[in-house]
Parts: sequence; structure tokens; C-alpha cells
Amino acid sequence: MVRILKVVNRDRCIGCLSCMYACTRKLRGLGGTGKSAMRVRAYSGAEGAFSIRVCSRCVRPDCAAACPAGALTTVEGGGVRLDRDKCISCGACVKACTIAALQWDEEDGVPIPCIFCGQCVDFCPNGVIALVERTPSGEGE
Repeated sequence: MVRILKVVNRDRCIGCLSCMYACTRKLRGLGGTGKSAMRVRAYSGAEGAFSIRVCSRCVRPDCAAACPAGALTTVEGGGVRLDRDKCISCGACVKACTIAALQWDEEDGVPIPCIFCGQCVDFCPNGVIALVERTPSGEGE
């Protein structure tokens, strides 16, 4: 079975960004949050309310279809993989993501696709995100 990320306890998010720090460390071996494949942001005007964006591991991802250079390819089971050498830094993939989950690395000029490693889940102190099995019917998405 394929594992997907799912926000399961949005109300428990305290905006600590531990998930983003863990993601950046895993993907790039760096500190900070700027190269994370996910985003946590405070809702404007709503104290203690946060928006959490994680890739839903689309089986037919619009982000890959929108890439004119073929830099994003679909992975078996859903999601995408980036070939940095092919990326032309146009950003079409980020604009095409229907749930605004594909993040952009401003410094390197490339998208930051999720690899579904679970680091964000492991480091969230409040169980906001979970890795769940995608069922054949697509349940869990």
C-alpha cells in the first residue's frame, strides 16, 4: 500500500514549525524552514489558527503535467520526483498544483516535492499530521 500524508488534527497545530524544520533537515541536510516540502502559516486575523499544506500524492499530478521541461515525473503510487538538471525554473508546476501544496525553493529556483519520508509526522509534537495508507478506493486522501 502507498502511504500519503494527511492533516488529522489541524486544531492541535501550535505553529511551532517543527515539521518544516524536520523536512528541511531530511531533504537538504540544512537547518531552517525555507527548503521544506510543506508549509505551515498562520491564518490572517485568526489567533492560533494555522494553514497546513502537504502534498496529497496525486496519482495524475497536475504539477508534472504542467512542467514544459519534463523535470517532474510521476512516481508509482502517486507524487512526483524532480530531475533538477531538467528544471528551467519557470514555476509552472507550483501554479498548477490544485491544492497549493508544491513548494518553491526561491534560492535554487526549483520546486520542492515531498518524498513522503514521515519526518514531519515524527517531529510534530501534537500529532497534527499522519502517514496513512491509501486504500485502492482512494480513501484516506
